[in-house]
Amino acid sequence: MDATLDGIEAVFLDLDGTIYLGGELIPGAMEFLARCDERGVARYFLSNNSSRSVTQYLKKLERFGIPAVEEDVLLSTHDLLAWLKKEAITETWLIGTEGMREMMEEVGIATRSASPQYVVLGYDTEINYEKIATGSIHLHAGVPLVASHPDMVCPSPDGGLPDVGAYLAMLKVTTGVDPVHITGKPNAGMILHKIEALGLDPAKCAMVGDRLYTDIAMATRAGCVGVLVLSGEATMSDVESLPTGAEQHPTVIVGSVDNLLR
Repeated sequence: MDATLDGIEAVFLDLDGTIYLGGELIPGAMEFLARCDERGVARYFLSNNSSRSVTQYLKKLERFGIPAVEEDVLLSTHDLLAWLKKEAITETWLIGTEGMREMMEEVGIATRSASPQYVVLGYDTEINYEKIATGSIHLHAGVPLVASHPDMVCPSPDGGLPDVGAYLAMLKVTTGVDPVHITGKPNAGMILHKIEALGLDPAKCAMVGDRLYTDIAMATRAGCVGVLVLSGEATMSDVESLPTGAEQHPTVIVGSVDNLLR
């Protein structure tokens, strides 16, 4: 397999660092999406960024001129909600944004419970001291912790910004508590649920992203083609330092999505 992605029927695209960086589109991203449409390659957007709801993501994509509907967007929040449902969790203390709170409360999960079953940690770009202090108190009292994804940083044009992994480190230092579960990429289920629903062969699907430990590791676990773009977090130095046989090894490496499907 090479950058032409010959034989690929669907691409699952990370957003931050892959399609856009901060408030700017990656050069060539729109042309790449047009090539997907021209060649009949289905495209879906898949992000670990739990700071926005699906509605908010659709509005952001619309501002960039990228057409998408609700079914095109898969978030770590969806994976988290599925896990909370499986565990029959309805009472939580959320350290997360309003967009994440809305998605949780829409399915009947309380997010500011005085007696939470779990402290839930998302990528909170609206974080304040009350959220983390109250969450810490619950953790000290023995309430378990679950996180939406493991990403340490969120790419930006000015360098990496603190993401869930950084918040987890803060809570670990404060309370000594580790999460009992982390949803989102690189869990294979996050992409396989959609692939199975579409009736596709994972080997004919590509996961395109800028992170080795989430995007590419998930592709390997799911049996998909892992395409690393060097437009976000990972560098060639990171790839070269991987041990032989590591699940983070990509199948294809390109500078950006502009190099794909040509």
